[in-house]
Parts: sequence; structure tokens; C-alpha cells
Amino acid sequence: MNYFKIIINGIVKENPTFVLLLGMCPTLGTTSSALNGMMMGLATMCVLIVSNFLISLVKKLVPDMVRIPSYIVIIASLVTMLQLCIKAYAPEIDKSLGLFIPLIVVNCIILGRAESFAAKNNPLASIFDGIGIGLGFTCGLTILGSVREILGTGCIFGQTIYSENYGMLLFVLAPGAFLALGYLIAIFNKLKKA
Repeated sequence: MNYFKIIINGIVKENPTFVLLLGMCPTLGTTSSALNGMMMGLATMCVLIVSNFLISLVKKLVPDMVRIPSYIVIIASLVTMLQLCIKAYAPEIDKSLGLFIPLIVVNCIILGRAESFAAKNNPLASIFDGIGIGLGFTCGLTILGSVREILGTGCIFGQTIYSENYGMLLFVLAPGAFLALGYLIAIFNKLKKA
């Protein structure tokens, strides 16, 4: 199995943000800045990698009748541990991401990858799938957050590019997320076809 191809597949062919359009709640809700987008993507990627690995290990032990609830218990346990670590070691990130960290449990990317990949492949391949999809999601959120932050406030990762007086408030607000995401999806699809 070509693990590099699995990673590239998650970043380009099956990019959760720009191709599969999964995880739109955190995509639109947390990307008011590049840092928030990146942190949300990394948090989701951590849960995705470990849940893929664990689900791949227990797939033969779990009866079909309780497969989905079992996966959700695994994912919820990992998200709870992640949230406690973020609260303890990065309270500012916890404060800015707030409710979106616990919502990782119901993120369709994680359950979808558990069902479509981890439940059908070996643990090592499942880890690489988690890395690829996680990187694709993180890149998507970081790019969207960067665009919104630059256009809305004139900054990126806290560094001023131009005066905030010239920023467009629209991109800091929710409608700006939709606009920026729509244009980024169009650009991504155009580049993918080229």
C-alpha cells in the first residue's frame, strides 16, 4: 500500500473542505482568523488519526449492530481527552474555539473516515489516512481563515499587513465565511482540473 498516495489523496482528491464539503460547521464557525482555523484543523486531525487507528484495531471485535455507537464512544472519549488537554495547556485556544472542540465528536469527517476507511483497512494505513484527511482539513481551514483575516482585518497570524481601517468587516462576519469559502472552492476546483 502506498502511504504517500493516501496522504496526498486526503489533501487533494478527497479534501474535506474544498472537495467533499464535510465539516462545514467548524469550517465556517472557527475561521475568523488563520490561527483559529489552524488550531481547529490540528485538533480535528489529532482525533482523526487516533480514532482511525483505534477503530481499525477493534473493527473485528465490534458486532455490526453496535458498530456506529462504538465508534462514537471511541471518538467522544478522544475528544474529551483533547478538550481537557487544551483547557489545561492552551486556555486561550480553548476560549477562542469554545464549543467547537466538543463538536468534533459529531464532525462527519471523523465518523465518515471511520466507516469508509478505518473499518476496512489495517491500522498503519488508517493512521496515514487520518494524517492525509487531517492535513487537508487543516490546510482548508487555515487558508480560509487567512483569507478572511487578511480581507477583514488586514492581519495574518497577528502580523499586520495593512491598516485595519481598510479591512472589510463583511469577511470577519458569517456571510464573509460563505463568500470566501465559495471562491476558494472555485479556485481549488480550477487548479485541480489544470
